[in-house]
Amino acid sequence: MGRRALRKIDPALDLSGCLRAFDELPSPWDAAALFGRVAPLEVDVGSGKGLFLRTAAAGRPEVDFLGIEVSVKYARFAAAALARQQLTNAVVVVADVLRVFSELLPEGSLAAVHVYFPDPWWKKRHKKRRVMKESFVRDLERTLRGGGVLHFWTDVEEYFHASLELLAAHTRLIGPLEVPETPAEHDMAYRTHLERRVRLHNRPVYRAEFRKA
Repeated sequence: MGRRALRKIDPALDLSGCLRAFDELPSPWDAAALFGRVAPLEVDVGSGKGLFLRTAAAGRPEVDFLGIEVSVKYARFAAAALARQQLTNAVVVVADVLRVFSELLPEGSLAAVHVYFPDPWWKKRHKKRRVMKESFVRDLERTLRGGGVLHFWTDVEEYFHASLELLAAHTRLIGPLEVPETPAEHDMAYRTHLERRVRLHNRPVYRAEFRKA
């Protein structure tokens, strides 16, 4: 299933409050400098069009959200939605997620990490490009605070089981904990755009949750 073309962004829309480049993030890390306050921080890995990011930010104003998206056009699209809704507790950064985790985010700084439908990189020679790899899961464990949660969803069964094996082998996170599927109350009541498309095509979604002791 290919991605649909993105709608055009209003050129008059100010994205400066919700869009950053990697080099614009505070180093050493200072979440308060980025969001203007001290609050629990959650990271959305691969924000795409930003459905989860804006829904979560609107529904949980007491939490700050950092979306990481490597594609400039998708990051801008997600940031535009945040700007239109005037959501000040979410920021999208155009960056490689591996760099953000390994170079910026300190130990115990995250309340949750959300990894929804990452690119499966189907070809064998490309699987090394998957985000769920040993170095990343180690950084996941390091950056989660005690009681912090990893949410991992994919529609690729092989990727799901490979990731669970990776987490078991290289972290002490508690899990996998089962995540039941909830019915969508309306056509857009899904966590991400990709979840909507997958479920409307009657394809299974594999979900797991892990917690840090």
